[in-house]
Amino acid sequence: MALKPTIYKFKVTLADIDRGHYNDLSLTVARHPSENTERMMARVLAFCMNDCEGLAFTKGLSTTEEPDIWQRSLDGRVALWIDIGEPAAERIKKASRQAEKVRVYPFNFKSEEWYKREQAKLSLLPVSVIQFQWKGVQSMAAMAERTMEISVTVSDGRIYVSGEKDECEIPWTIHQ
Repeated sequence: MALKPTIYKFKVTLADIDRGHYNDLSLTVARHPSENTERMMARVLAFCMNDCEGLAFTKGLSTTEEPDIWQRSLDGRVALWIDIGEPAAERIKKASRQAEKVRVYPFNFKSEEWYKREQAKLSLLPVSVIQFQWKGVQSMAAMAERTMEISVTVSDGRIYVSGEKDECEIPWTIHQ
C-alpha cells in the first residue's frame, strides 16, 4: 500500500518589499512521503517569492514531467517553471524549452557544491538560480506545524518569517 502525502495548511501574510507585492495567501501543501520538511518549506518560500496570478503547486515529486511550482498562461503555456533542489542540467535545459522563465531554488548543505559542478552548463541556459541558506531553511522547518499562520517579508536578499511561536531569517544568493 502506497503512503499518502501529509497535508499542511498555511495562512500567509506576504509582504514582498522588493517587488512591491502584498497578498494574503491560503496555501495547501501536500508533503510527499519521501520529502523532508526542509524541502517542503523551501517550496513554500519559493511560492511566496514568486506569488502571482495563476501560480500553483504541482504534483511535484510524484510527477517527473512537471516542476514543483508553475504558472500557466491562459492559453495553457508554461510561463514560469520552478524547481526546488538540485536538478540535473538536462532537466533545466528541457524546462527552458517548455517555459518562458525557469527558476531553481537549491536549499540544502550541498547546494554550493551542486552549483559549482553545474555552473558551466547552467550559464548557457536562461535560468535563475536562487540559493536559500541551509541554516535558515532548517530554522523554518523547525517551525513547521500542520496548520500555520505566518508572516513572510521579502526584502534585500532575505526572507523574514514569523509565526505564532517563533521567527527566522533566510538569506539567499542569486546566481545567474
